[in-house]
Amino acid sequence: MAQRAPFNNLDPATAGAARRKGSDPHDLDRSMELMLSLIYSNLPDFPLYDGRRLPPALPASDGVDRITRLPRELQRKIVSRLPVKDAARTAVLSWRWRMIWLSTPLVLIDAHLLPKGQAFPPTYASSPPITAAVSTIFEAHPGPFSCVHLVCSRMDSHRAQLARWLQLLAAKGVQDLTLVNRPWPRDMRLPATLFTINTLTRLYLGLWKLPDAAALRGASFPHLRELGLCCVEMEHADVDSLVARSPVLQILNIFACFKGLRLRLVSQSLRCVQISGGIMESIAVVKTPNLERLILYARCDPDKGLCTRVRIGDAPKLHTFGYLEPIHVLEIRDTIIMPGIKASARTMATSVKILSLYVRFGVRDDVKMVPTFLRCFPNVERLHIMSGKCDKPTGDLTLKFWEESGPIDNIVSRVNVMSLREFRGEPGEVGFLEFFFQSARVLTTAIVVMANPDHTPFLKDVAFSKVRRSSRNMASKSCKMFVLGSNGPAGGDVWNFKTGANFSFPDPFSSAEILSRD
Repeated sequence: MAQRAPFNNLDPATAGAARRKGSDPHDLDRSMELMLSLIYSNLPDFPLYDGRRLPPALPASDGVDRITRLPRELQRKIVSRLPVKDAARTAVLSWRWRMIWLSTPLVLIDAHLLPKGQAFPPTYASSPPITAAVSTIFEAHPGPFSCVHLVCSRMDSHRAQLARWLQLLAAKGVQDLTLVNRPWPRDMRLPATLFTINTLTRLYLGLWKLPDAAALRGASFPHLRELGLCCVEMEHADVDSLVARSPVLQILNIFACFKGLRLRLVSQSLRCVQISGGIMESIAVVKTPNLERLILYARCDPDKGLCTRVRIGDAPKLHTFGYLEPIHVLEIRDTIIMPGIKASARTMATSVKILSLYVRFGVRDDVKMVPTFLRCFPNVERLHIMSGKCDKPTGDLTLKFWEESGPIDNIVSRVNVMSLREFRGEPGEVGFLEFFFQSARVLTTAIVVMANPDHTPFLKDVAFSKVRRSSRNMASKSCKMFVLGSNGPAGGDVWNFKTGANFSFPDPFSSAEILSRD
């Protein structure tokens, strides 16, 4: 019998406990590896070369060592872009190069410390030697620490080392810190020392439990511009407390909060808030004068009694908003938006120019809410819709429903870009497309992205022909039409924080623009 692969995440005790409960620990290990892969995909990039081996440099014909003659500042920049093992090796070249390494702000990515030949992610057995190597480097380098990514250690087995690391990170002025615990346990409490590191400009945490409220009240992040919390267990007011203690925070990213997230946003500096996965109970945008992007990618499940309340208060610069769902309870200022509510100044968010909706076209109540939502955002110029599958369809609303709902001003005279993703050719989808194309007079670009037929059974050729037929009576004669296939997962790709927080993407929801940049 072939030997099974070693666990990447489970210790022997956890694996044994799973077996006693009748579960296969390898299944549990794989599910945690999937969760970790999603966390890793949302972590910020680090400032190093891409790892490709370069051809050896030919010696100079005159025998002169020109690299050593470079200005010291340029030498520091070269060393700072090397993986830490290679950077440290420069110290053996000469006393001068040792001083260069010691005077260069440290960039430490612990994944680069994996044994030769071992690919990422690390196994359970590789955690101790990596942890020991990190400790040695932290003690040896005088600082400052520019960028530190620690994602390979099982910190439950190295609590003393973690405490010492945080002391050194605080003393040596770390600026960019990513700290992900390799489970188990998933709810290991973070030492309060972390929240006293006042040099941080970017902080990402994964698979931890935040300390108690008293520790968070002592937090001070005067320079923090970006905060990411991934699978972090926390109380309802914890994020509000961290935001309040980060006066220049611009980007807030939260992934997979399973306890039920409640946010009350009050910030003079926030520009982008993204929430993906997990359970989101409520988000109130109370006073955020500089907020430009609010991206919510946490699916609701009304069958389980889960519904998200979204309140937009004082956010005069909010430009990009999505994925709004018809089953969300939307409140603009102090008015709850109900189907068919009459549009007025109190029910409209006029600053929003890019809107994304998640709609199950087979659910009548979902579709009935869409015209109301569109009238709440009268100045939308780019409209993106994700078509969701429904397990219990209640009937499709076709072109007749849309015609009876009356003209929608922003579709007629504002929307110039429209995309519909996960298209399967269902009657409700086709009815919306027919109405939209007949109404949109200033439309310049229309993008329809098919669902992946490997995951969602439908006749691709039939769906393609339905798109073409629905666009025959376009009101806009200058519109460019794109129909794209998909090889992604069922329901579309999971939202990626890097896309949403990248302000060089004018429209983070646009499939065509993002694909053209890749």
